[in-house]
Amino acid sequence: MTKHDAIVYVVDDDDAIREALGGLLRSVGLTMIGSGSPREFMAHDRADAPSCLVLDVRLPGASGLEFQRELAAANENIPIIFITGHGDIPMSVRAMKAGAVEFLTKPFRDQDLLDAIQGALATDRARRDQERSLSDLRTRLASLTEREKQVMAILVQGHVNKQIGAAIGTTESTVKAHRAQIMRKMQAATLADLIRMAGRLQFGAEPVA
Repeated sequence: MTKHDAIVYVVDDDDAIREALGGLLRSVGLTMIGSGSPREFMAHDRADAPSCLVLDVRLPGASGLEFQRELAAANENIPIIFITGHGDIPMSVRAMKAGAVEFLTKPFRDQDLLDAIQGALATDRARRDQERSLSDLRTRLASLTEREKQVMAILVQGHVNKQIGAAIGTTESTVKAHRAQIMRKMQAATLADLIRMAGRLQFGAEPVA
């Protein structure tokens, strides 16, 4: 298994259901890791891969909805698809409001589940891409000197070199040199690019007096 493989986790205490879902997912080239309980799921080392969780609502001990809340509290961002043979509208509303991707009542069509899984995996891929991109931006920001960060914080507020120089007590030419280094290190082609990066990083939000 490579780090780029998608994984579908299934938590259902019914062995037959897990076996049936495993066969369905393998038939479309997806990898499944099944668990009989939330505790068993949490005991697994999660792979560094796009993933989603197919979760039964009714489980021994804590319900699937309670486990959903536990995952959210632990900042586990895996997309969840609920399956149940005993669902009702209030239950599905609670699950969806808490962030579930889909709520399917048994018996459901295989294609409905597969469509929900593909949507959940696409959501997780997008989240992971955003997190990698933000991590890269943080690394670039960390490469700046403290003086360069000071200049960048004022620059992204729309101030010109002369104003920046006056604010930090240096010359325009020195600010220009810092600005060039900032653009290079942040890999920003334009000032607009740099401003967008600062926005994503929530950097330079404090106004300059």
